[in-house]
Amino acid sequence: MAEASPLYETYMRAPLRFVRGEGVWLFTEDGERYLDFAAGVAVNSLGHAHPHLVEAIKAQADKVWHLSNLYEIPGQERLAQRLCAATFADKVFFTNSGAEALECSIKTARRYQYSKGHPEKFHIITFEGAFHGRTIATIAAGGQEKYLEGFGPKAPGFDQVPFGDMDALKAAITDATAAILIEPVQGEGGIRTVSNEVLRELRSICDENGLLLILDEVQSGVGRTGKLFAHEWAGITPDIMAVAKGIGGGFPLGACLATEEAASGMKAGTHGSTYGGNPLAMAVGNAVLDIVLADDFLPHVRDVALVFRQGLAALKDRFPDVIEEIRGEGLMLGIKAKVPSAELLKAMRAEHMLGVPAGDNVIRLLPPLTTTVEEAREGLHRIELAAESLGAREPVLAARA
Repeated sequence: MAEASPLYETYMRAPLRFVRGEGVWLFTEDGERYLDFAAGVAVNSLGHAHPHLVEAIKAQADKVWHLSNLYEIPGQERLAQRLCAATFADKVFFTNSGAEALECSIKTARRYQYSKGHPEKFHIITFEGAFHGRTIATIAAGGQEKYLEGFGPKAPGFDQVPFGDMDALKAAITDATAAILIEPVQGEGGIRTVSNEVLRELRSICDENGLLLILDEVQSGVGRTGKLFAHEWAGITPDIMAVAKGIGGGFPLGACLATEEAASGMKAGTHGSTYGGNPLAMAVGNAVLDIVLADDFLPHVRDVALVFRQGLAALKDRFPDVIEEIRGEGLMLGIKAKVPSAELLKAMRAEHMLGVPAGDNVIRLLPPLTTTVEEAREGLHRIELAAESLGAREPVLAARA
């Protein structure tokens, strides 16, 4: 009888043990090589063991690891300045995770309304299918029953409306509404993209009603969709934005970005973090920006994404009994399966390729942003083999009929 694990049984882990990574590849204890198009759930934005990131963390490790925010940390100032220069933001608060970045975003929005003399304005409108983290506040914001069950009453102040239903959103606005919170692309919810038109309408609604627009770009940000942040495709800017995952390239790092006006209520003592903004995280975050902000980086992401997306569309046409729809933007893509998505994911793993399960019977494909065209084609080949193992090809004669 196998010995019981000392770990919490909160994960359904695949029986794979990886001990080394290089670029888009992961290697098991037995030396087997897997194509990693999961990237730690969109975290390893520059792949595994990127030399620039490795050198940055090694150099900082020789100096100082942790100081706390009792003192000034030069790396924080530099990373914050670079983020502000590249975005809408004037102010940054550093965290260790996406959930913490969302908590800070929620508190920033509520505190803004409070500081303007409206303590009653603490409600935030969110959308069905959203995922904003696993803290008590963020599971309430996400509103999914499977994450709320068993943890007591839902934290108050979150009013959820159907995804894409603008009439329901407008009807949900009351004198107690402080902000609207949305992911430009729902990740865990099944790679559901919010249209540019809807994002622009949300910006207008917030402006007309004195609300703050909060964007959750934890998964869609830092180049994942081919722009530095996904909202840029719509030509709008938020008031507050939560960032994490890709900004650390694999090191725990998040950030809450805000305009000076939106952050005006966050005074000394209103928020804090022991580890947030530590020197190791700042060294890695700055190293990530060195790469991502280079002139040729985002065009490369868009070029590879085009090849990958077109290849996935071809596979959908070839295997209509396996693949129902291709979703997403850039290198944040999803396969909505006609078979149970767990079966397709298992078939991909049999071909030594990794993806990420999501809601709505979708498998997320989140390759490192450094993936080459050749590596994208290798991924397409492995997905093709997985689809072949699950269903017959579309007959050529039927396709001509």
